[in-house]
Amino acid sequence: MAAVKKSVSVKDVARLAGVSEQTVSRTVHDSPSVRPETKERVRAAMRELGYRPNFAGRSLRRGKFKTVGVAMFNITGTGNLDRMEGFAAAADKHGYAITLTKVDGHPYTLESASSRMSALPVDGMVVIMNRMPADFGTFEPLPGMQTVLVTMLEHPLCSTVDNDQFDCSRQVVEYLLERGHKTVHFISCPERSLSGMRREEGWRETLRAHGIEPPRLIRGDWTAQSGYAAGQALADDPTCTAIYASNDAMAYGCIRGLESRGKRVPEDVSVVGVDDSLGDIVPDRRLTTVRFDNKRVGMWAVDKRRGRCARCGAHAVSGHARRGRYGARCTLGRRSVWVAANCVRYCSDWFKNRSRAKSDRS
Repeated sequence: MAAVKKSVSVKDVARLAGVSEQTVSRTVHDSPSVRPETKERVRAAMRELGYRPNFAGRSLRRGKFKTVGVAMFNITGTGNLDRMEGFAAAADKHGYAITLTKVDGHPYTLESASSRMSALPVDGMVVIMNRMPADFGTFEPLPGMQTVLVTMLEHPLCSTVDNDQFDCSRQVVEYLLERGHKTVHFISCPERSLSGMRREEGWRETLRAHGIEPPRLIRGDWTAQSGYAAGQALADDPTCTAIYASNDAMAYGCIRGLESRGKRVPEDVSVVGVDDSLGDIVPDRRLTTVRFDNKRVGMWAVDKRRGRCARCGAHAVSGHARRGRYGARCTLGRRSVWVAANCVRYCSDWFKNRSRAKSDRS
């Protein structure tokens, strides 16, 4: 019968290193009060004995886990990986770790995501709301579970942050109208997408603000193939000289669909997309696009979950939600267009950040 391996304790490490148990504890926490040569001797003893600090016990003693939970509906969705990079960067800066879970269910709810997170060793959670949860209007965060929602919608009890999808559409439409186009056709997205629907609202309202009744939109599904079909359909419309697509994949597919019907881009039809996601995939793009700083959004979300603004150091006020909205900077054609960032509450300096944007040619 194999012998049961005895667990290694702090006392064992202290004995081997020739130091006190307190010195071992301080070395684990990288305290500056321990001399470098002593730290190295303690760490050598830990390696030799196979000792691992009991972080679970420490978390229980301190009442926090130094971990942020992130709930995502679609992990590989455009922008979500950049947001994850922001989550990880902000967490690492503050000595936190990230616990990632995938939100599922039809319909999914914030309550179920919060309940799942509450069973994990996390201090709070960030939810990326690609779709509308069934309980958005009634959700109440669990006590002690500070919650940040990545969405353009306001919530009375949770801080929210996202790129300004509405103003993204406004600046694209105004850019095209200023170039002499009489109207702008739109390739939209599945109706369940929150960001896509805000882009659609921005397109409609901007056209109406200029006294133009929006033409019939074409509903895509985020794929280049749906953009291709839309481009072929719009090529037969003699009034169509400008097209705005809700993402770059559909915009690129649209260009190919137009070309298959003999249309030239941009000579006959101008096409603009959103997300700048094709730079490393498609060579020689003929596409004007908008890039959002999703990494910045991710960093903001984690900083706010911690209850402190990383920029100005202000603390959260208990019971109050905060909202951050980032504008977009686009180099459309040959000039830059700024959309002012909007500060709703707290830390006005932090909201003056702008997202970067990039354009090839329209």
